[in-house]
Amino acid sequence: MVKVRLFAKLKDLAGRPEIDLKLSGPTPLKGLWSRLRSEIPEVMEWVGQNKVLVAVNREMATEETLIRDGDEIGLMPPFSGGGPAKPVRRSAKGRVPTAAKNAKGVDSGGKGWTRIQTEDFSLDDELRRLKAVSSRIGAVAAFVGTARDFSKDRPVTRLSYDHYAGLAEKTLAGIRRRALKEFSIIEVCMVHRTGEIPIGGNIVLILAAAEHRDEAFRACRWCIDELKATVPIWKSETTPQGEIWVEPRP
Repeated sequence: MVKVRLFAKLKDLAGRPEIDLKLSGPTPLKGLWSRLRSEIPEVMEWVGQNKVLVAVNREMATEETLIRDGDEIGLMPPFSGGGPAKPVRRSAKGRVPTAAKNAKGVDSGGKGWTRIQTEDFSLDDELRRLKAVSSRIGAVAAFVGTARDFSKDRPVTRLSYDHYAGLAEKTLAGIRRRALKEFSIIEVCMVHRTGEIPIGGNIVLILAAAEHRDEAFRACRWCIDELKATVPIWKSETTPQGEIWVEPRP
């Protein structure tokens, strides 16, 4: 049995969040399309228009990826966070090691620095924890995204976020690793909330710590752009026209 999971707008089009398919043996992903056309024709129209991203066992996949019994297929619309991510800009000053170390030489590690959670976060608490990593930190650049009550010329009364659990956390952790490798920074903290968020509430936090402000600003900007473009998170807005899934900017 193969489980096909649907997210955000695709879940609404299909009228259900998942489908179970029986396999007679290993099959390329594209070999399942004809069966899915009879099950979820509206979703498969999006697939035909190249508007669907596909993951197999929480790894991005292609039509040639071999599907086996017990696999999980995720069908995802484009992520609603924003436009394409900007390329990594290497620092002219070189790079610090990927595993940042504090003043006592203890590896700060990755545990807890990237999180997706329903509960609110504290900017003060996260900043305090980040600054404790190293006495070399001379600058921390911060980005905090909050829920506003107006979007695309219409009032918004409620925000809700859906995400692909497992793949979203994995992608977020990968952004942190790349930032530590490509920028001269000491540590990065990234937190994104999911579920319902009240107007005015916190949505996302990025903190980039470095010895100098220029690299902290560059890393912070790159991290939020990359998060919006690559992490499977979708935003729904409640408006006078009803509940609307937000599409990415062109």
